[in-house]
Amino acid sequence: MSEAPTPFAERYLPHRRWIEIGFWVISTCLAAAGNTITVGMEMRRAGLVHHPLEPALWEWSSALLMLVLIPAVVWFTRRYPLHLDTWRRWLPLYVLASLAYCLVHVVGMVLVRKAAYQLAGEYYDFGPWVRQFFYEYVKDVRTFLGMVVLIEGYRLLVRRMQGEASLLAAPDDDAPPVEPIDRPERFLVRKLGREFLVAAHDIESLQAAGNYVNLRVRGRDYPLRSTIAAIEARLDPARFQRVHRSHIVNLDHVASIEPLDTGDARLHLRDGSTLPCSRRYRSALRDRAAPPTP
Repeated sequence: MSEAPTPFAERYLPHRRWIEIGFWVISTCLAAAGNTITVGMEMRRAGLVHHPLEPALWEWSSALLMLVLIPAVVWFTRRYPLHLDTWRRWLPLYVLASLAYCLVHVVGMVLVRKAAYQLAGEYYDFGPWVRQFFYEYVKDVRTFLGMVVLIEGYRLLVRRMQGEASLLAAPDDDAPPVEPIDRPERFLVRKLGREFLVAAHDIESLQAAGNYVNLRVRGRDYPLRSTIAAIEARLDPARFQRVHRSHIVNLDHVASIEPLDTGDARLHLRDGSTLPCSRRYRSALRDRAAPPTP
C-alpha cells in the first residue's frame, strides 16, 4: 500500500468528533436565534400582544429538543443506512422513525414550555393536540429528512476522503479472478478517485460499525461495506481471530494479552493500540497465541 492520506485528511480526521458536535450545536443555535428574531417581528407586525421573551422560549425549547435528538438520529442512520440497494427496505422504518422523532420533539418542547410558563406564573396552551401535532409533523418530517440527507452525504464525503475498501470483484469474462473471491488476500481501496491495494496481512484489526467493518491498516481505518460475520467467514482463520462481537484481530500484530478481573482481557497490539477481548473468545485466543509444546 503506497497511498498516503491527503494533508487535509491528516488534519481533519483526528478532530472529526468535536467538529461534528460543534457543527450541530452552532447551526442549531443560529437557526434558533434567527427564528426568534423572525417570529418576534411577525408578531409585532400582526399586532399580537405577547411577552418579548415568548418567541425566544418557543424557538429555543424546540432547538434544545432537536439537539437532544441528534445523537439518536445519527445512531439510527448508522444502524439502518440508506443506499441505492437498501432504501426500499428501510423506507417504512424511516417513516416510523420520523413519527417517533416528531413525537419526542413535540412532547419534550411542550413540557419545557409549560415548566417555563409555570415558573413565570402563567399557563402555556399548546392547542388541540391532533391538529397541532399534524402541523408540527409537517415541519419535523422536513427537518428529519434534511438531517438524514446531510448525515449520509457527510459520511460519503468522509469515506471518500479517508478511503473506502471493497473486495476485489470477479472478472466479467471467463478468465480466472485476480484474487480468490472466497478468501481474498488483498482488498481494493478507493480514495479521492484513486485506487490501491491493501494486503490482508497488513490489516491489524477489524471493527464492526453498523453496516460497515473498519479495516485498521497502519493506524488508519478503511470502511468496508459488510457485516463482521460475513467478512470473518472470508478471512484466513490461520491469521485472524474473532476476539469480541465487534472486533477481529490479526494474530501477527498481537504483542500481549492482559487478563482483567472481569474475566475479559485487553489485547495490546504492536503499534501500541489496544482491543477488548470478551471472555467468550479469551480461551480460544490464549490457546492460539500460546507457543506450541515441543
